[in-house]
Amino acid sequence: MSTDGNNHESQVTNDVREGDLSTSNTSGGGGEWYAEGLRFECTQCGNCCTGAPGYVWFDEAEGRAMAEFVGVDEREFYQRYTKRKMGKWTLDEVKVQRNKYDCVFLERDANGRGKCSIYEVRPTQCRTWPFWASNLASPRQWAEAAAGCPGMKLPDQPTGTFVPIEKIRIELAKNPDGL
Repeated sequence: MSTDGNNHESQVTNDVREGDLSTSNTSGGGGEWYAEGLRFECTQCGNCCTGAPGYVWFDEAEGRAMAEFVGVDEREFYQRYTKRKMGKWTLDEVKVQRNKYDCVFLERDANGRGKCSIYEVRPTQCRTWPFWASNLASPRQWAEAAAGCPGMKLPDQPTGTFVPIEKIRIELAKNPDGL
């Protein structure tokens, strides 16, 4: 990221820290607040696969790929691992405690650390995390999501893989509606 010129990344980070996050466009120029890119590198911690009840949408081709990966036919896959909500298919969840659910494919080790058991064929919704419209709506939304995701970085944090805006836009366009 560029740190010269208008010093956009420092302004966004200051806005996050100072609580001045009422707008999704902190640059004042009509573009995305993340115009200079963001940093993200999946740590495969599983934090994005657990929490309040939700949906992991997938399409027919993804359903076939996941069924093949887990070694069952499609019918059995849909019966064992999915549910139908709002006219679409979503992966099922497993209740782990009050108001906390894990994706049916999240496996935990003896220390409780989660890892996706179908990572190689996970649905698009999972592949595009954290580049969802809800997370990119404002610096505040990004910071709130980053609080639970060790791979997401605030603009002034130098670690993680740099993701340019062009790549962010591509990932955002792949998402199912409503993310």
